[in-house]
Amino acid sequence: MKIAVIGAGIGGLGAAIRLRLNGHEVTVFEANSYAGGKLTDIVVGGYRFDAGPSLFTMPENVTDLFTDAGKNPDDYFRYKRVGESCRYFYPDGTHFIAYDNPERFAQECEKVLGVPKKKVRDYLAHSERLFNLTADLFMKNSLHKLRTYLSFDTFRSFLQIHKLELTKTMNRANEDRLGHPKLVQLFNRFATYNGSNPYIAPGVLNIIPHLEMSIGTFFPEGGMASISRSTEKLARELGVAFEFNSPVEQILIEQNTAMGVRVHGENRLFDRVVSNMDVVPTYRRLMPNQPAPERTLRQDRSTSAVIFYWGIRKNFDNLGLQNIFFSDNYREEFRFLNEVKNISDDPTVYLHISSVLESYDAPPGCMNWYILVNAPHNTGQNWDEIIARTRKNVISRLSKELGEDIEPLIEAEDFLDPRRIEMRTSSYQGSLYGASSNGLFNSFIRHPNFSQRVKGLYFCGGSVHPGGGIPLCLLSGKIVADLIK
Repeated sequence: MKIAVIGAGIGGLGAAIRLRLNGHEVTVFEANSYAGGKLTDIVVGGYRFDAGPSLFTMPENVTDLFTDAGKNPDDYFRYKRVGESCRYFYPDGTHFIAYDNPERFAQECEKVLGVPKKKVRDYLAHSERLFNLTADLFMKNSLHKLRTYLSFDTFRSFLQIHKLELTKTMNRANEDRLGHPKLVQLFNRFATYNGSNPYIAPGVLNIIPHLEMSIGTFFPEGGMASISRSTEKLARELGVAFEFNSPVEQILIEQNTAMGVRVHGENRLFDRVVSNMDVVPTYRRLMPNQPAPERTLRQDRSTSAVIFYWGIRKNFDNLGLQNIFFSDNYREEFRFLNEVKNISDDPTVYLHISSVLESYDAPPGCMNWYILVNAPHNTGQNWDEIIARTRKNVISRLSKELGEDIEPLIEAEDFLDPRRIEMRTSSYQGSLYGASSNGLFNSFIRHPNFSQRVKGLYFCGGSVHPGGGIPLCLLSGKIVADLIK
């Protein structure tokens, strides 16, 4: 069959490769001049920055693309285990290293925070159990096909669904299991990995620590953008066609069947259409005359981000690849994000420095600081004011923590905000992960990977099942390829 893929984000790339491996003729249409979507990089004043995602877990979802194609992944893509999940800095001066090894992490928690090792081990074991209960059913299969539920593994998962802590918020589950406020704040942070609020999102999201702290934290040679570059290379070698600077203007539909796409004013006919575009603009812009699943499209959006890219003309030995500087009042920070729709004056600051591992990402004696602050999705706020105020607050916090004024050290600079995110990636309102998981069942009621109204139309990417982030986007592409097979 001839298949059109709308968007060369990582979900679209994964879907295109798998569809091609299944024998289909695949063409990818991309509005930008490059592949990768959010998973790209920029160079500013001699500093290289990964522009979007900076965390790499579950690398097998990438390498499987190559092995399934009969290729050696090392010929395209290399990565290494970091050993550290993150370095955490608290406002009272407490700081410690979270190792991506359960025993070392437990030892560090006991040494620095006084939390018994057994309590930490038990928590991580619980996170692993949650992962094992949910991975096959909720992450690797369509939740909207009957065949998913006609298996022993599914039956076994449903028998244990009471263990998923769906009736507890993430924060409550963490308080019950950990007690220590600093450790609760640390594990509450994982809600932000899909743009959610730990004081509202369900406890089942506590599967995320298992991925980072037990399975491991990794980093690709050449930076995160090497993931999209290597998968694009594989796709081309397999015969996938790419048309860049080619935004799809319309999905062609006749008698409730997808017939192709309109690009540059020309109708292009295909047997199947896969949209890797955010599901909201897919409906609103590409097929405005079709009935849309309004309840799904009106789900609360996940958070966005304000990202500063700073070239710093100094090395700081106490900083690692990933660093978190926590706010003093985490609950208030999320109240601002979700209710006020603004960034508080005391935000948690995430600092990613790839030059710690990839020295050529910055000039000698310098560091490339990728600074991310969680932000609300765009509803018309005064972003110029928010960005200026947040920049000032971030400089103040980091200067205090590092013991010197960092502003004079910034010699190269750029930024990304919800407006730019939407403009560059068509992510509705600049939301990073589509719908949020705020609510007991929101994680499981995302838009399906196929249209229930239009035959031959499929969806992949972070705005649909199973969710956002590199591993889940790749899994969504695999689900689509399996559905079309």
